[in-house]
Amino acid sequence: MRTVDAAGLGIGDEHPPRIMGVLNVSAESPYSPSVFDDPGEAAAYVDEELIDEGADVVDVGLESANKRFEVLSAEQELDRLDTAVETVESVSGDAVFSIETRYHEVADAALSRGFDMVNDICGFADPEMPATCEEYDAAVAKMASPPDLERPGAVEDVDDIYEALSLNGFTEKTILDPAFGGWSEAKTTADDRETFRRLREFRGYGRPLLVSINRKNFLREVAGRDTEDALPVSLAATSMAVERGAHVIRTHDVAETRDAALIGEAFAGDRVRRDGDVSVEELDVTTPDEARRHLDRLGGDAERAADAVTRVFEFDGLSAEEAGAFRAGAAESGAVAVIGAEGTAALLIGTPADLERAGSAISGVSTALDAALGPLVTSAE
Repeated sequence: MRTVDAAGLGIGDEHPPRIMGVLNVSAESPYSPSVFDDPGEAAAYVDEELIDEGADVVDVGLESANKRFEVLSAEQELDRLDTAVETVESVSGDAVFSIETRYHEVADAALSRGFDMVNDICGFADPEMPATCEEYDAAVAKMASPPDLERPGAVEDVDDIYEALSLNGFTEKTILDPAFGGWSEAKTTADDRETFRRLREFRGYGRPLLVSINRKNFLREVAGRDTEDALPVSLAATSMAVERGAHVIRTHDVAETRDAALIGEAFAGDRVRRDGDVSVEELDVTTPDEARRHLDRLGGDAERAADAVTRVFEFDGLSAEEAGAFRAGAAESGAVAVIGAEGTAALLIGTPADLERAGSAISGVSTALDAALGPLVTSAE
């Protein structure tokens, strides 16, 4: 996993989860507590409500990305940049300042006037954005998006989201954002939940991940909460996101989100990593799909993904004949069968590929057993 240096702030597996607080200088933005048009008031908010509460990065938005509003042009965003720059200059606390934009002209102007980082909500749909960020040696968060400057994050299918992240390549300091939220009419909360469930897959590019899930609909819907009462579901998801490998959490609720992220980090699995002339890193792989992403990155055989993880199934209620079939099927397939002392229960252990082969070898003994073997085939998909 690549580590990104964002103006001296390390982002990656070797560093604690980073919290990105939000400031908006756009009147259209829906979260009114973070919206300011006076630089002095904005700076006080950044110092007291963001940096003092634990924000490592402050993301400044010049316009609302809500699909209900007209998209501002680069010139219109530039007209609002003075307020953002004056705010940054007035802040007394220490943080990395990120400009949220889709235009390389705005990124260029912001980076030349004191900003440290770019949050590109159109994911390099502007093909000049990567070169602009590289010119300033700036980190850039790249949100999955179609190649269209007016449609940020409007990708529904998880596989398409993954592919969209590669649009116009990467810089050395690219952080990836799979784009949660209602960016298009077609994108559903079920799509967002599927994206979140498969979050580890986005580590397949070997780059740090940013997630923006604060009080999002796909979480609120689960618990039946409105935006005002949705903080607990956001915090639960934050811990899960960090445990699944996210490195930056974008939020309006900085102090609470920081604590939730630290809990997620504390209970994340310990991954082996050693650097040297020959380095080694244990990848965070729990499913064949996650393994497939890493195989694709290295140009490996994607068919080997089903050999990359191990699963364990317990069967109960076996007859003597069925237990015998387990032993024989496991020996034939490469899976491991452990039969309980009473002979009616068994564990079947192996890679999804092994288990699928074992299921084929064991089938045909009884109708009841054939019905129970279905998950073995599913595990290899």
